[in-house]
Amino acid sequence: MMSLLITFSPDAFWITSSILVFLLCILFAGVLIPQILLISFRRNLLDEPDERKIHKAEVPRLGGIAFKPVVFTSIVLLLGISQLLGYSGMLDGLSMEGRTLSFGFCSIMVLYLVGMADDLIGIRYRAKFVVQLACGLMMVAGGLYINDLHGLFFIHALPEWIAYPVTMVAVVFIINAINLIDGIDGLASGLCGVAMLFYGVIFLSSHKYIYAMLAFGTLGVLVPFFYYNVFGDAERKRKIFMGDTGSLTIGMMLCILSLKILQCFPEEGLLGRSNMFVLAYAPLIIPCFDVVRVYLHRVRNGKNPFLPDKNHIHHKLLAIGMKQRVAMITIVSVSILFTLCNILLSLYVSVTLLLIADIIVWTLANMWLSRKIKEKAGNIKS
Repeated sequence: MMSLLITFSPDAFWITSSILVFLLCILFAGVLIPQILLISFRRNLLDEPDERKIHKAEVPRLGGIAFKPVVFTSIVLLLGISQLLGYSGMLDGLSMEGRTLSFGFCSIMVLYLVGMADDLIGIRYRAKFVVQLACGLMMVAGGLYINDLHGLFFIHALPEWIAYPVTMVAVVFIINAINLIDGIDGLASGLCGVAMLFYGVIFLSSHKYIYAMLAFGTLGVLVPFFYYNVFGDAERKRKIFMGDTGSLTIGMMLCILSLKILQCFPEEGLLGRSNMFVLAYAPLIIPCFDVVRVYLHRVRNGKNPFLPDKNHIHHKLLAIGMKQRVAMITIVSVSILFTLCNILLSLYVSVTLLLIADIIVWTLANMWLSRKIKEKAGNIKS
């Protein structure tokens, strides 16, 4: 086996490692999630239904506890195995990104603990906001910040005194966008899984293999969670939610990966000619656009923008009569379509025009949904 590994080319080794970390995360999460379900029901750590929530039965919301330990354990295990077999490439790759990964690990673990505390006892949104800002600051300290908008609003390089606060705001924004889109079964995990798949491919093409492993590892842990979240039976105690532990840490991982993409230089070809800003943030269009619209709607109606309501895109789809699963599949499919269209069009259209077009399409779609909801309400009254 050692001789087989040594004959691998560096690219083949990293691609194999990415596949292995993906499979290991599926295996470990598939073993761990049922244990979390068992403990949650024994200790009565359940999310109880109320008038704002869609689910009708008590469901554990600690699925996110499995996410980051599984990803990090799988990667470290592969690191140990590669060292045992005499291949130092993975250790060298980790060392080269040591500063960024160290601060990234700390930010994820901080949010992991905050999310767990919120799921168990509850934490005020102001405290979470401060922690998220601190995580944004750690990204800057790790060397990940938005120093180039790649032509968005005709802006390219950013001075550090602008780049640092912009990055911190972006980190808080993305984390909350993922947290708030987690409203129906499979939606957050589906959207994040799609983003991780795109990011993994982009990093492989950019030869940023450590980040490809992080992306594919996170995708792997989302696969068994998606199964239990979407297809699990609450009555048989087989259903689970990711909770804030999952949404906050996955959101932070997306921040790290998207910021890193802005600093990548993919190989020539489709990805090499695509706009880097589009590659970084096209997979996040749906949750980001949705949180902006919801915040503006709350402010316009004199409500606290940080308090929950039922005005998200998935709530609108449910209001026109879609079933949960159909709504989830629809939104995830639209996200894939948005991402592919933006990446392809970025070869020919400026990123600013693309953003304007995306906003117009998103606005028209929401106007159409609002009209359908009013029509349905009028038909019920009549």
